[in-house]
Amino acid sequence: MALRLVQVNFKARDDSALGRFWAEALGWGVSSEGPGVTNLEPEGFVWPDPAAFYIDVVTVPDPETVKYRVHLDLATTSAAHQAELVARLKELGATPADVGQGDVPWTVLADPEGNVFCVLEPREIYRDIGPLAAVVVDCADPRAMARFWGEAVDWTLHEVTDDHAMLGSAKGVGPYLEFRRTTPGVKTVWNRVHLDLLPYPVDDQAAEVARLQTLGATLADVGQGDVPWIVLADPEGNEFCVLGRA
Repeated sequence: MALRLVQVNFKARDDSALGRFWAEALGWGVSSEGPGVTNLEPEGFVWPDPAAFYIDVVTVPDPETVKYRVHLDLATTSAAHQAELVARLKELGATPADVGQGDVPWTVLADPEGNVFCVLEPREIYRDIGPLAAVVVDCADPRAMARFWGEAVDWTLHEVTDDHAMLGSAKGVGPYLEFRRTTPGVKTVWNRVHLDLLPYPVDDQAAEVARLQTLGATLADVGQGDVPWIVLADPEGNEFCVLGRA
């Protein structure tokens, strides 16, 4: 049994507008599976191609405006590329953001709906990975999160310390899944950005959910109602979905 991390899911006030921003930011294509949902795919790929990673943007009523535990890091190949990308993102509607980062070589921005993300300085580990370097989760215990997520998905552990853990696709396709030690605080609302997992094969959904529960996941209710996916929370309370269709 195994699960594949297939996409990150953004909750939005306007999925179409936010989807357009991220499609332009990443140079990805845009499609829709229905009203209120915008799908972003790397050019040349169709979901759920195992050689790609995707983003779904979903409209919900009044998404919370708080600091979320999950954000995206964008890769650059040179100092000039970083400066050009930051300037282009601002033209698309991004704004500078201060999350207490101080004097750092990366640039922190917020998208048009206030989701914070980082434009990284060039780093060798992200070279040739594509525009999306990492999906980053703030957490209290990176080692524990690496143990859970390493068992949950078919990705490889690349690095683990008390402050940082990094998982990468076993197929060598980006982005990385990273856990960074912070003081997340008490979680009072569901995450606006979360991860979606797909079983191999899809018929194994129930078995995979049961397996995740033995690893420490718990069932979560975010008001999803009767849907084909199952919402769980990891050991630090971050919601994620186990999809029931490909």
